Amino acid sequence: MIKTYVVTHLRKMEEGIPEGLQVVDLPMTSEERTQVRRRLETPSGLVLNLALPTGTVLQPGQILCVVEGVAYRVVAAPEEVLVIYPRSLKEAAQVGHLIGNLHRPIDLSGEVIAILYDAALEERLRNLGLVVVREMRSFAKTPLPGHSH
Repeated sequence: MIKTYVVTHLRKMEEGIPEGLQVVDLPMTSEERTQVRRRLETPSGLVLNLALPTGTVLQPGQILCVVEGVAYRVVAAPEEVLVIYPRSLKEAAQVGHLIGNLHRPIDLSGEVIAILYDAALEERLRNLGLVVVREMRSFAKTPLPGHSH
């Protein structure tokens, strides 16, 4: 018999993981982390029926639920991204302007800017003379203060 658990609310990120719990990571792409009304099967076969409020976006590191001593944690799954290496403030501003006008999410990590893969956008960035590398890596949208879509 398949065990099913309905997830209707999330633990607060600040609560962390209680001691003594086993942790199971649930890899999700950035798109999957926005799909909060769906069926999700864990590696052990437990079925989680997500029924979270509209507009909820799951964050990497967030505990989805705790069932029978196991904490199920959201992690960012590797996905195809473009990593942009701006060599100057001017190049960084060009990237910000282009991506901002398209209302695309970004992942700021150190000195690089990552965006979800898009062939047309890759061509536009290369035409600007920017250093762009296509990679498989986790993508966690960087929240910008005072602004969201």
